[in-house]
Amino acid sequence: MGGDEFGQGHFFAPTVLTGVTPEMTIYREETFGPIAPVIVFDEEDEVVAAANDTTYGLAAYVYTRDLDRALRVAEALDFGIIGINDFNPTSAAVPFGGVKQSGLGREGGHEGMAEYQDTKVCGIALGA
Repeated sequence: MGGDEFGQGHFFAPTVLTGVTPEMTIYREETFGPIAPVIVFDEEDEVVAAANDTTYGLAAYVYTRDLDRALRVAEALDFGIIGINDFNPTSAAVPFGGVKQSGLGREGGHEGMAEYQDTKVCGIALGA
């Protein structure tokens, strides 16, 4: 991309990728940018297995009109954040964080407060 509108900095236009295959880098990497790789599937189990076949696990998104499917797939996905028909399922009131190589612990919400606590256990036995 070029031209005056992009001359003052870096810009990557929002992009939808179709025809994505397992051989492509975008299929396996956790991409932070305005890119939506679309992977077509025939069987629900097939797409869940493909989604979970990564070392990352920050967020996954499910778009469907079938609530049973949405909940079943959300339960099966190994990610810290699941958006069902929602591109931004987070807020300051809920825990934010991933699993696997996408994070350890949570920020935000009640769970996030635990990250700042230093719990101490003290056992005392009094003479018998």
